[in-house]
Amino acid sequence: MSVWEQRDPAVGRLSIRVTALCWVLVLLDGLDLFVYGATLPGVLADEGFGLTAVTGGTIGSLTTFGMLLGALGSGVVTDRIGRRKIILTGVVVFSLASAACAMAPSAEVFGAARFVAGVGLGGLLPSAIAMVMEFAPPWRKNLSVTIVMTAHQAGGAIAGALAMSVVESLGWRSVYWLGAVPLLVVLPVVYLMLPESVTYLLARGKRARAQAIAGRHGVSLAPFEPERTEQKPGSLRALFTSSAALTTILFWIASFGGLLLVYGVNTWLPTMMRGNGYHLGSAVSFLLVINVGGIAGMLVAGRLADRFGARPVAILWFALTAVGVGLLAIRMPLPLTYVVVFLTGGWLFSAQTLIYSSVGAYYPAGVRATALGWVSGIGRFGAVFGPWLGGILVASRSSGLGFAVFAVAGLLSAAMVALVRRPAAAVDAVERRSPGHVV
Repeated sequence: MSVWEQRDPAVGRLSIRVTALCWVLVLLDGLDLFVYGATLPGVLADEGFGLTAVTGGTIGSLTTFGMLLGALGSGVVTDRIGRRKIILTGVVVFSLASAACAMAPSAEVFGAARFVAGVGLGGLLPSAIAMVMEFAPPWRKNLSVTIVMTAHQAGGAIAGALAMSVVESLGWRSVYWLGAVPLLVVLPVVYLMLPESVTYLLARGKRARAQAIAGRHGVSLAPFEPERTEQKPGSLRALFTSSAALTTILFWIASFGGLLLVYGVNTWLPTMMRGNGYHLGSAVSFLLVINVGGIAGMLVAGRLADRFGARPVAILWFALTAVGVGLLAIRMPLPLTYVVVFLTGGWLFSAQTLIYSSVGAYYPAGVRATALGWVSGIGRFGAVFGPWLGGILVASRSSGLGFAVFAVAGLLSAAMVALVRRPAAAVDAVERRSPGHVV
């Protein structure tokens, strides 16, 4: 019986430690990302700053374009130099960029700082997901990923709360100053406590270092042994073998639609809801509610995915997201609107996360972060397009059409995930043994 099957308590404790640390980092990632949409109404209202709705949409797209570059680059690099270095570097980059946003004298400088922040944000997430999956037991991989991704939504909820409580009293710049705090407070703690992925080290042949980390935490190497693969670590070519190429493309398209939804909705939801006749306080509070719904949805989706598989749950969740987003185009009583926004958040954010869970299970350790980085990076084209498109629609007073466009994106992603089939060459032997696992 393997150490995994025995459910070694020491292995469980190490997994919880890594998951908790990555949760904090992803929280900061989400806070820094979603704070833009939360503060955007305040920035647009600052007449001295001179930001227009169209320029606001462009800056939102610049942020996600930076994330695209960060994700594409970090995915390959982290499979070669390690998860830990990329994660720590990402925190430094987006914290410094947040301080630059707070000091920005013009919209141009602000946009440049948001682009740099995007590079750091995009680099952190795929590496954190890869690390969490590599420390998680096979029967808890999907749940571990969704737990970490609740931090992204918690960051969005905090961003909404800050916008409601701080922007009006202290101004929108104060929120970006808060985004620089992690550099001094959180980074030193994570530097001391977060180990490198043992699975990554073993895949790279660094057995002595892997043994040293395992020894410090009282675990054996057996649970972390990577699956055998002929592919070179960090190889993009591994994503386009005869058995994996179609799946890779389908994941990329699904991620495009999912991230168009995530970033388009998070950037423009308060403004679009205000355009539907809700007052500013309610419109901003919807951002808080949709992210709280996202947290609840992550926990439900993770449990269901570990039981039934990430793929079927993702298909259902994307379809339900399309329904929820479409309903937001209808002016409803405020209590009912809050319920729809909450449920839509529960489906929207976890659907995209389940794409990451599926990708992490499909590809072996040597190219796992590469696959995650590229599915995230290619998806960022949707994230770039979403905020830009939202800005154009808002500027033309077409909020209702915006909701319809976002709903179509949900249907597109559902269709792409439905077409995915597991490539035989990429089967993870450990997950094959885990009871009840279906992808």
